[in-house]
Amino acid sequence: MEKHKLPGTVIALGLVSFLNDMASEMVTPFIPILVATVLGAGPVILGLVEGAADAAASFLKLWAGRYSDARQGRRKQLIVFGYGLSNLVRPLLALVSSWGALLLLRSLDRAGKGLRNAPRDALLADSAHSGIHGFAYGFHRAMDNAGALGGTLLAVAALSWLNWSVSEVILWSAVPGALVMLVLVFGVHEAGVQQQKPQAPLAWAALSPDMRRYLWVLVLFTFARVSESFILLRGNELGMSVVHLLLLWAALNLVKAGASLLGGRMADAFGRRRLTMLSWSGYAAGFVALGLVEQGGALWACTLLYGVLAGMGEGSERALISLYADERERGTAFGWYHLAVGLSAIPAGVLFGTIWHYWNAGAAFLFAGALALLCALLLRFWRFNDPA
Repeated sequence: MEKHKLPGTVIALGLVSFLNDMASEMVTPFIPILVATVLGAGPVILGLVEGAADAAASFLKLWAGRYSDARQGRRKQLIVFGYGLSNLVRPLLALVSSWGALLLLRSLDRAGKGLRNAPRDALLADSAHSGIHGFAYGFHRAMDNAGALGGTLLAVAALSWLNWSVSEVILWSAVPGALVMLVLVFGVHEAGVQQQKPQAPLAWAALSPDMRRYLWVLVLFTFARVSESFILLRGNELGMSVVHLLLLWAALNLVKAGASLLGGRMADAFGRRRLTMLSWSGYAAGFVALGLVEQGGALWACTLLYGVLAGMGEGSERALISLYADERERGTAFGWYHLAVGLSAIPAGVLFGTIWHYWNAGAAFLFAGALALLCALLLRFWRFNDPA
């Protein structure tokens, strides 16, 4: 395989994601703790909040991707606005006193994500050589997870050594959020499309058959890939302290970062669909293991196993979109991708939380693991035209 270097825009977008997730993970690990303690709610409310947060901006994701295609690859404006909105409202979570306020702020946070994700993912494909798309997306996911690690460790340090309150940690997430905007404005340059090309139709039927098949499988997989916040909720049930839960969250993101970078390289070398199937199978095994744990030590081991196996496919899963999409429809295709996943997020989160509430945590994790295995089998045996 010919060697190609990551271009500067891809590296800058990786740094943006690193800083943004640093800010986000100074907040996100506290959400299940706030739900269970301050707000006095349980897994159903957590499933509703996390599902709604991902689904609230689903149509924005499709619109944003489509709009960036219509502007002939000029995608940066939407990306800047999306990151700006998220980093403006996220520190306000320090002030919530009801689950309704939590739901509103998480939804606004994800609205920013809805505006930026499809144009950003399309810009990554625009900027990188097609032979290293797996590496580009793997690098981006690795930086994302590394930022999550850094943010969690900062939160642990602030709680343990500085004796800050949870609210103070959340408020200070505004600092890396401000750095996000500086890097984004001055370090990211959009490729643009030099030649005017007709825009692909928005209709679902206008997508390639491979793209539609893959998106249907992804919708089903969303019901398996529920929020990782449930792992923290399980740790809280098992009596783990807040600091131990934050360290667990940091370790999860550390192993996912390393696995994402390696998985991106492997996807380009051995096939993006093949590696995605392997990752999803590993995801299934990881969630089955999580469903069987009854002690904090076992939860640590199973969470790290899950992180390695799930992280391997994070880059290849997105690289498949760039493989199945025509260049002129990249933004639209990523918009459909995020829309399909986002619309499935609310029922997926509520279903998982309901199974947990009426049966137990083990049944919920086992259900998710079985569903992930089914999706891996569909990706293997449903007819796709790519050789991998």
